[in-house]
Amino acid sequence: MAHLADGGRVAYALTGSGPFLLVAPGWLSHLELGWAIPAERMFHESLSSGRTLVRYDRPGCGLSDAYDGPRTMALELATIAAVTDALGITRCDVLGWSLGAAVAAQWAADQPEKVSRLVLYGGWATGDAIGDEDSKRHMLGLLASHWGLGSDLLTDLFAPEADAGTRHALARYQRAASSPETAVSLLRLAYALDVLPSLARVQAPTLVLHRSGDRAAPFEQSRVLADAIPGAQLVELVGRSHLPAIGDVESLVEQVRRFLGLPRLRRTVPTGLTVRQTEVAALVAEGLTNRQLADRLGITERSAESHLERIRLRLGFRSRSQVAAWYVARNPHK
Repeated sequence: MAHLADGGRVAYALTGSGPFLLVAPGWLSHLELGWAIPAERMFHESLSSGRTLVRYDRPGCGLSDAYDGPRTMALELATIAAVTDALGITRCDVLGWSLGAAVAAQWAADQPEKVSRLVLYGGWATGDAIGDEDSKRHMLGLLASHWGLGSDLLTDLFAPEADAGTRHALARYQRAASSPETAVSLLRLAYALDVLPSLARVQAPTLVLHRSGDRAAPFEQSRVLADAIPGAQLVELVGRSHLPAIGDVESLVEQVRRFLGLPRLRRTVPTGLTVRQTEVAALVAEGLTNRQLADRLGITERSAESHLERIRLRLGFRSRSQVAAWYVARNPHK
């Protein structure tokens, strides 16, 4: 855990090895449950080959401490500072996406000595440009009054190319990542941010990526980012999904890895289970304890524990909740 000046704790997670690559997250995040969604996990693992990937949950989200104070750019920057200080990072590559793109760009402008290379995906320079006033007011009202329906609607907007199971898991993931009050506050922040005046101060080599059909953030805003950052390169990707882990992820990852000087990946991460392991995972998703698992399957409790441990090792998970979330993501209607 990293610590903010007010004592609040910020959760972070490391994967891979090599120089640090810090990820400034989008709207909401949950380190543990996000890792259990196959698409998100494989995206992050693809960036962890040759880099120590640093992910974090901002205050009030995921595994970080609750937070009910104002949502500001200052808090976002203080969160990055807390994480980098906790890890002793003096300089690193930074990837920011969606809301995190504006935050990463501001960090690079304010702390040029700390950013080696900057990657911005699906971002914007001014929040005013990501929707008209009526649609913003409607979305904020929906999230405040019906968090379930609001998260479903945003998932359809963020990940139209995802399969039904992944969309179901992403909607549940958003609801688990924060309270509706936090979700509203962070969306208000996204609408309010304006980093355009700071972009000329970015010194790090910068790659700006955006999918042409992204409905959550207009492609034109990435053009604004690239035009305002000295020497920035803009690459238009094909696709409609706002979430980086959904859609043609291979092309996105290939662009990022090439920019960071990393070799192209030659393998994918296996996420399959045996028939028996899948059966155990299904029962874990139902909320059964190891004793109940053993009784249902007619095995010893020790055997049930062993099955669960092998599942965690195979999938790279640390907890039962991750196994449950993984199963639900792949089998939403069971």
